[in-house]
Amino acid sequence: MRLGAGPPRAYLMLMSTPPDSEQNRFTARASRYARVGANVGGVAARIATSMLTGRSSAGDARNAAALAQALGGLKGPLMKVAQLIATIPDVVPPEYAEELQKLQSEAPPMGAAFVNRRMMAELGGNWRQRFTEFDLKPAAAASLGQVHKAIAKDGTRLACKLQYPDMESAVEADLNQLQILLALHRQLDSAIDTREIAKELGARVREELDYHREARHAALYALMLDGTDDVRVPHVEPSVSTKRLLTMHWLDGSKLLSHRDADLETRNRIARAMFHAWWRPFIRYGVIHGDPHLGNYTVFDEGGQPGGLNLLDYGCVRIFPATFVNGVNELRNGLLRDDQAQIVNAYEVWGFKNLSKDLIAILNIWAKFIYGPLLDDRVRTIADGVKPGEYGRREAFYVHQALKEKGPVTVPQEFVFMDRAAIGLGGVFLHLRTEMNFFRLIEEELEQFSAEAVVSRQLAALQRVGLQPPQPAA
Repeated sequence: MRLGAGPPRAYLMLMSTPPDSEQNRFTARASRYARVGANVGGVAARIATSMLTGRSSAGDARNAAALAQALGGLKGPLMKVAQLIATIPDVVPPEYAEELQKLQSEAPPMGAAFVNRRMMAELGGNWRQRFTEFDLKPAAAASLGQVHKAIAKDGTRLACKLQYPDMESAVEADLNQLQILLALHRQLDSAIDTREIAKELGARVREELDYHREARHAALYALMLDGTDDVRVPHVEPSVSTKRLLTMHWLDGSKLLSHRDADLETRNRIARAMFHAWWRPFIRYGVIHGDPHLGNYTVFDEGGQPGGLNLLDYGCVRIFPATFVNGVNELRNGLLRDDQAQIVNAYEVWGFKNLSKDLIAILNIWAKFIYGPLLDDRVRTIADGVKPGEYGRREAFYVHQALKEKGPVTVPQEFVFMDRAAIGLGGVFLHLRTEMNFFRLIEEELEQFSAEAVVSRQLAALQRVGLQPPQPAA
């Protein structure tokens, strides 16, 4: 039976936080700028020197480890970029992918004294009395916080996600630097206008800092996936949760990649659960998990066999208007029927503007690549025989070159995380070497689909967990 199906309103009974001493501050931002330069600058110089003087496997391994350590020490958005890169197999050299992948759940942790101070700041000086046990050594450490095992007074095993200090200032500093980098990118390469991308990244990362909101996201997923037996959602413990401390029930499970050499039936069972966890909330409620990297999932056992997925993290969640969800369905139908009018209408619903015939043709190349498995009524791999290292590179290169000639194109804000998550999801299927009929899977989810039903379900679910309906992108 799936966990987390209790009354979602219980997630909303979060204790009030102490006066906020960690709001975005100039001094903290200035410190962040200095740390980014110090941590990454030296590593970047060594990598550049290595490339100029001829690469060696030993040098690559040392540089990769140094880069991972530098990014892990920084935490925040810069590290999240590295996590995304590691999600997609062979996009970077193997030495770098191996090291960056560790950042997903094994980022350099903060020490016991730090944890004690952080817990005092969130729960007060007697915080230890709230728990029977609390392990000061983190079970996992990632970009914005680290997770500690604990046991509640009633014996419930807990996962306590504790945010690193001054993350609000770090995020603002990193986003400012990201704006500068993207502006420079626009000057050097006019194929894609990145302004909407920057807006969307900023909005979602800022939301991830608010653990009150993440608790509501967890409540939302418990509601949306109620009855989906191959996906488990943990309960939140409101009495020991704050804006920067999120405490949920511990879900036992093994790492997803530990099953990549399992038999095909097992790998497909895990992949099917991943498909349900991602597509079911989107098609029925207009909600996606925008960060499908490997550290956000574990595999639970059922009867001595892998039974499905534990969905562990709810920080990066995107809620879409029903019109956007309908656009996704319209584009798939248009591609299936080769109906250009329907395809163009879908792009316009998503927010693409001033589309010429040439730009439409270029976008169709990428759309057919992303949608390919969902259009093909047969059992296949996600890459359909293409080596993981080559997956998407040819299409991305061709699209980029074509946009240089025919563009630029402005990527709509609402499209950013949809595209990002779809690529990340494909990366997970590549890791598992999945062989399934994706066409039949999506057809099952789309049965009796209607935008009106999405509106109704979404409003009811959001009201129940205390979240606001989505507003159209500015």
